[in-house]
Amino acid sequence: MTDSDPDLPEPNLPDTGEEAAPSAAELEAAGQNSMFGDAPAPEPEPQSTPAAPPAAAPKPTADEPAQPYRVLARKYRPQTFSELIGQEPMVRTLANGIERERLAHAFLMTGVRGVGKTSTARLIAKALNCIGPDGTGGPTIDPCGQCEPCKAIAEGRHIDVIEMDAASNTGVDDVREIIEAVRYAAVSARYKIYIIDEVHMLSRNAFNALLKTLEEPPAHVKFLFATTEVEKLPVTVLSRTQRFDLRRIPASLLASHFAKICEAEGVDADEEALRIVASAAEGSVRDGLSILDQAIAHADLEGGSGVTAQRVRDMLGLADKGAQRAILEHLLSGDAKALLGGIDEQYSLGVEPLALMRALMDFVHKITVAQVSGSEPDAPSEEERSALAGFAERLSAAQLHRLWQLLLKGHEEVRGAPDPLVSLQMSLLRVLHASDMPDPGKLARRIEQMASQPAPAASAPPGHGAGEGAAAPTAPLSAAPIEWSDLVDQIDNTGQMHVAEIMRSRIRVIELASERLVFQQADSFPDDPGPEVRDALFKLTGKRWLVEKGVGPATEKAQPTLREVAEAEAKAARERTLADPLVKATFDAFPNAELIETPPGDDANDEQRSASGARSGGRWN
Repeated sequence: MTDSDPDLPEPNLPDTGEEAAPSAAELEAAGQNSMFGDAPAPEPEPQSTPAAPPAAAPKPTADEPAQPYRVLARKYRPQTFSELIGQEPMVRTLANGIERERLAHAFLMTGVRGVGKTSTARLIAKALNCIGPDGTGGPTIDPCGQCEPCKAIAEGRHIDVIEMDAASNTGVDDVREIIEAVRYAAVSARYKIYIIDEVHMLSRNAFNALLKTLEEPPAHVKFLFATTEVEKLPVTVLSRTQRFDLRRIPASLLASHFAKICEAEGVDADEEALRIVASAAEGSVRDGLSILDQAIAHADLEGGSGVTAQRVRDMLGLADKGAQRAILEHLLSGDAKALLGGIDEQYSLGVEPLALMRALMDFVHKITVAQVSGSEPDAPSEEERSALAGFAERLSAAQLHRLWQLLLKGHEEVRGAPDPLVSLQMSLLRVLHASDMPDPGKLARRIEQMASQPAPAASAPPGHGAGEGAAAPTAPLSAAPIEWSDLVDQIDNTGQMHVAEIMRSRIRVIELASERLVFQQADSFPDDPGPEVRDALFKLTGKRWLVEKGVGPATEKAQPTLREVAEAEAKAARERTLADPLVKATFDAFPNAELIETPPGDDANDEQRSASGARSGGRWN
């Protein structure tokens, strides 16, 4: 075999020489050589290609700007929990759960847009599947970012971390795929993780199909849900998940975060400009980074000015804040001409009427909060803070609340008006003229004071009781004998007509003295008129009256009510009229005649009575 082994390659060598017989390749090469004539040329070319690496070195540098630009919101997406700003309570809870091995099988992240819900879900997936740089690590709140699971999850290519958009996968069939797949173990990771974004978009049947698996999933499966509308999730889903409410990021924290990003990007940005961007972000990191990206593109980087506050205001349409404060000043000072001029100027600059009204409401809100809290107004610029602080010192709380109510009503009118500009002008003019009106609280107190001092305004009408005795308007009630009819008339004159009618119709006076009234109720109604009479007397005299019902023998002294007295007098007057000889003779001549009584001075009834008498041919006129 030793002889045969070397012999085997030897016959192969002549065989390779014999391969010249099938010279198709040689013929093809010969043909190419005859056409192009550069047979040795391929050899120097590969020699030039290895010599090219030094020249190829600048090529990658030239290729770098050609790569697609990544917006700041994606470029600076948090890769560790330490980079996730403003969510310290959630990070602490997750860290303790990982350290104590008390991990829930389903997590729900909820909050407004751009606060890190999906980023948190990816970070949890990395934390649970991280194996460390040496490949021996376990779950940790600080994933290394260097192992293969961390890199694959960050790049979105890990086979065991399935990210699903519920907005485009809403049906039962999509959930059925998840239910079938959870039975199989993870391929390369510690846990198989399902990240379902905008989970509230799943249909009702899809939620019902997921309930059993969500309640008792396999040990190797974790569910991570993210949603902006948690109220749309069924209670049965909420009860099966561990919920984290991600908070809005404070403007100050956003401004410092944006400053670090600008420093990393090599962009100069004013502190005031960053505060304006943070205020416009409304607590959303993604919104703020998008605005900052736009501000960097809008800035004059070549001129060395960078991102300035003025350019950010121009970009966001906030350059008219000073003019809007001037409009508020005209509104408060009552200068209608300057107010209309400021509105026209803002409208010509492209500010919508509804946006101007909203800006004025925002000013009033900031002034009120600064006044109540006693702190510096929340505003991005020092000029605006000082202006709002001046308003807070000048205006009272009642004025601010009334101004807010009027602006709020105007906002509704402008939003629904066919011509918003006209509606804005009329609404602000109404606010301007309302500043001359007395304060409602002061007006109410003034009315109460007038009601509690009736003596100067109340005088007994002629023909009621002791008219001469009650003629002195400044005399107190206790200075002369109190007449019940005068007291009732005074209460009627103060506007308490309902109580005055109760006193005329339902009160039989047993005893009437200064600050004391004992009465008998003339009707059988179950309610007690005493409290209402007591309150009316207090408002009339400013003193507390003892008003009580009489019982026992005292009721025998009760005088008839004023209505009973009036009815008795009317009955007696009618009897006297019927007893008149002339009236008797008239009734004898006209047996069908009727005696009609009308209130004195009622001309319409007099005319009706005359007409009726004329038609009957014998009625009393």
